Amino acid sequence: MRKIITLAASLAIGFAVAVTGAQASKYYDMESQSWKEVSGNTRGGRSPIKRATVSYDGPHSKAPKGTIIVNTKERRLYYLLGEGKAVKYGIGVGRPGFQWTGTNRVSRKAEWPGWTPPPAMRKRVPNLPAHMEGGPKNPLGARAMYIGSTIYRIHGSNEPWSIGQAVSSGCIRLANEDVIDLYERVQVGARVHVIQANK
Repeated sequence: MRKIITLAASLAIGFAVAVTGAQASKYYDMESQSWKEVSGNTRGGRSPIKRATVSYDGPHSKAPKGTIIVNTKERRLYYLLGEGKAVKYGIGVGRPGFQWTGTNRVSRKAEWPGWTPPPAMRKRVPNLPAHMEGGPKNPLGARAMYIGSTIYRIHGSNEPWSIGQAVSSGCIRLANEDVIDLYERVQVGARVHVIQANK
């Protein structure tokens, strides 16, 4: 399997930044390279793709319990439970040109992580903050699981409507409700397989 592509900081995480106001949200769309606004309450933690426990016989199905399999083509993440079962989550993935495959491990976990946009991203979007403390408005959401020493994370999102879409610059995003559930299951050191396959 190809090694994880450790690209320059220009391939940093995709993001969405909530603006003040209970019923409006603004996000930076990486595909069109422009700010867009979404109407409706987008700060909730629920994914539009329901989490479920399923039978799993896809790639790496014989891997040990606790393994994470990310299928970017299917836009689903599987957490293996053993005995042919897995918890399946809907995810947001890298947009075209920003996707990758490979195998690594969860190197650390963080609750309500802070976010420091890399210089290349701040150059593209000058009004980004140098750093954003963790919290409900942070684009990394409620939890983050860091993948090795790469720039990539499995993290939450304050924009659950984006789940099921190809919108990031390589990170794997889940709705906050789902990332909290996954975070409680995952151990530091867990194997992560990122694949592109038809399920």
